[in-house]
Amino acid sequence: LWSPDDPYLYDLELRLVRGGADTATGQFGAGDVLDGVRGYFGMRKIAVGPDERGVTRLLLNNRFVFQSGPLDQGYWPDGLYTAPTESAMVYDLRVLKTMGYNMLRKHVKVEPRTFYTWCDRIGLLVWQDMPSASIPLVRPDADRATDTIATRQFEAELTRMILTHRNHPSIVMWVPFNEGWGQYDTERIVRLVRASDPTRLVDAASGWHERNVGDVVDRHNYPPPVPPRPDARRAAVQGEFGGLGLVVRGHTWKEGGWGYDLFGSRDALVQRFEEFYQLLRRADREQGLSAAVYTQTSDVETENNGLMTYDRAELKIAPTSVLVAGR
Repeated sequence: LWSPDDPYLYDLELRLVRGGADTATGQFGAGDVLDGVRGYFGMRKIAVGPDERGVTRLLLNNRFVFQSGPLDQGYWPDGLYTAPTESAMVYDLRVLKTMGYNMLRKHVKVEPRTFYTWCDRIGLLVWQDMPSASIPLVRPDADRATDTIATRQFEAELTRMILTHRNHPSIVMWVPFNEGWGQYDTERIVRLVRASDPTRLVDAASGWHERNVGDVVDRHNYPPPVPPRPDARRAAVQGEFGGLGLVVRGHTWKEGGWGYDLFGSRDALVQRFEEFYQLLRRADREQGLSAAVYTQTSDVETENNGLMTYDRAELKIAPTSVLVAGR
C-alpha cells in the first residue's frame, strides 16, 4: 500500500508487439516492438469513517492518520507561478517532508504534473484546490450564481483539472471552493466532483460558507487554530490557521510586509508555533480533529508568514520544531 510513511510505487511497462505471439500456445516471444510506454501506480484508499472510538475521521488505507501540512501557494520570486527549476520545486517538498509534514494543501493553483509525481515519490498527501473564479451571485450570502457563462466555464475547468490529475495517488482531496470566492450551487458542485472522481474526498468549501455537504467540516481561523468538531458523516479539519510572521532582513520581497502575528525573533516565533501545534494535538485527542493546514510553506511577496523565506535561503522554523510539536 502507498502511504506517506511508505510511498510504495509499482513500475509499469506496456509494449505493443507484432509477431511475438505463438497462436498455438498463446505465449509471447520477442517480436517487433512497435510502441511502448512506461509509468507507475500506487495502491491506497482514502475515506471517511469511524475510528476505533467511533469518531468520524479521515481514514487512509482504513486507518486514521492525522494529516498535517502547510498551505502551499507555489509562488517564486523569479518566476511567480513558475518554479525556476524542477530541483527548486522538489526542494520545497523535501523540506516539508523533513519537517515531519505528511500533507500539503495546494492553494488555488494547479501545478505541472511533475509536482504531483514528486509528491507520489516522496510521500506527501495533496489536497488540491480549484483556482477561484469571480462569479457574481444573486446576493453576497446566496448560493446561487447569476452568470451561466461563467459557471459553465468554471465547471469545465474544474472537471478538466480532475480528469487530468486523478492518476496521482498523492492527491486525496478535491477543494472546489476557498473562503467563499465564487462559491455557488455547492451541493451540485460536490455531486459534479464525485461524478468526475468517486475515489477521492471532497472538501466542499474550505472556510466560510458552510453548506453541510462534502466529506469534511472545514474551518479557517487566524492566527490560533480553533478546530471544528466532526459530525456523523464528516470529518473535522482545520483548513487554515497560523500565518505567524517573521521578517528576515536581506531575504524579503520589499521592505515591510505582514503576517497575522509578527515576531521579533525566531525563538518567539517557534514558541508560538509549538503552542499552536500542542492545541492541535489536544484537539486530535479530545475533539476528533483529523487534519490541520498551517499558513504557509514560504513567504509570498509581502506575506512574511512562511516556514521559509521567499527566496528559500532561510528556514525560519527548524525541522525539529515541527517534529516536536506535531508528532
